[in-house]
Amino acid sequence: MAFLSAISILVADYDEAISWYRSKLGFELIVDTPMGGEKRWVVVAPSADAQTRIILAKASGPEQTALIGRQMGGRVGFFLQTDSFDEAYANMVEADVVFREDPRNEVYGKVVVFEDCYGNGWDLIEPAD
Repeated sequence: MAFLSAISILVADYDEAISWYRSKLGFELIVDTPMGGEKRWVVVAPSADAQTRIILAKASGPEQTALIGRQMGGRVGFFLQTDSFDEAYANMVEADVVFREDPRNEVYGKVVVFEDCYGNGWDLIEPAD
């Protein structure tokens, strides 16, 4: 059996990104291990038992730094699924998350596009029954 265990997102600063994911989305810090120098192995997830996690990868060099917030070329690249859209949305509004639009109903579910602390596009989605 195979599954997608993690994805990485380029960040400008580990602590800034950790704080955003924890305070705005309620994610948990799973791992924060120093790797020598300024490098760290930082993993966050919606919960400790989440199957897929996010590695916060601090950009190094001008090429990577230029891609922070633009990893998907302006498109939505990340999808946060919930079974309680209205509650999750209200919590995110309360936390001052930046939204690109108002929530909408699609054939696949209720959805709204939001941005992480660097401008990467995310969908908050509750799948249709």
